[in-house]
Amino acid sequence: MTTPRKALVAGANGIIGRSLTDHLRTLDGWDVLGLSRRGGPGSLAVDLLDPAATRAALADHRDVTHLFYAAYQDRPTWAELVAPNLAMLENLVDGLEGSSLQHVSLMQGYKVYGAHLGPFKTPARESDAGHLPPEFNVDQQQFLERRSPGWSAIRPSVVGGSTLGNPMNLALVIAVYASISKELGLPLRFPGKPGAYDSLFEMTDAGLLAQATVWAATSTRNEAYNIANGDLFRWRELWPKLAAYFELDTAPPLPLSLTTVMADKEPLWSRMSAKYDLKASYRDVSAWPFGDFVFSWDYDMFADTSKARRAGFHSYVDTEKMFYRLFDEFRRDGVIPAR
Repeated sequence: MTTPRKALVAGANGIIGRSLTDHLRTLDGWDVLGLSRRGGPGSLAVDLLDPAATRAALADHRDVTHLFYAAYQDRPTWAELVAPNLAMLENLVDGLEGSSLQHVSLMQGYKVYGAHLGPFKTPARESDAGHLPPEFNVDQQQFLERRSPGWSAIRPSVVGGSTLGNPMNLALVIAVYASISKELGLPLRFPGKPGAYDSLFEMTDAGLLAQATVWAATSTRNEAYNIANGDLFRWRELWPKLAAYFELDTAPPLPLSLTTVMADKEPLWSRMSAKYDLKASYRDVSAWPFGDFVFSWDYDMFADTSKARRAGFHSYVDTEKMFYRLFDEFRRDGVIPAR
């Protein structure tokens, strides 16, 4: 007889948490509960920065066996990220004190390697030396090493998914940028820094990430894993193919701030919404600062994922096909024009 498992997914409305929740609900033997500030069907609405409210919300869920932590709060600087993001995890683990908790899965990223600071050693490996703080990902892992009965740290690259209203969805950035360019009769120019067009890059499909996260939480213990699709690309090669999907020409790259040039495009999007019967507001499809951040990486951005393969996780996703699938979903759901 299979021992019942109950998953609590923190950050359930995000690009990672939603895919993870959906995946867990397809698996036998799992009871799944989401948690986010907004709540929603099958989810708790909890402000994890409030310790008392967190404990109260979890009082009726002492049977949680696995915590999947993908919650995040943004702040203006790297240093300011530490306090709230560490506090949320601490409050949640404290709120589960005395429960059936067996494992905490922590969602991290390549920031552990300093990827957000500038050129770093590639391929990054889980055994690489750390860098000077502040870095909330590291503080969170150190907390779990002290407090959790078992943990795993999952380190994806930029995640590809179809969730709306998320500030870190690169596929949506490209899809909306292309749709607006097409509406204006413009070619699709790569907007990144000089050098970013030719640097090696990789991504992580949200569905693949969900599979890997559950695998690590149920098959391994107290380990960190890099998780990526398994292929590398350069925007120079992929960008014209993405433009072709939208039936757009390309023109030479031109560095520009999407945050700046898209600041006045809400009226245009409203007209497009009426014309093409689009379902999402401009706010829900706007992740321009994240696009600027990713397209500013004029250095290689990839990690070694062989540790996960050696441990038994072998799934792979073709990144080019991933983009097409996500664009198809956006069209099907009325997020961007069908043609």
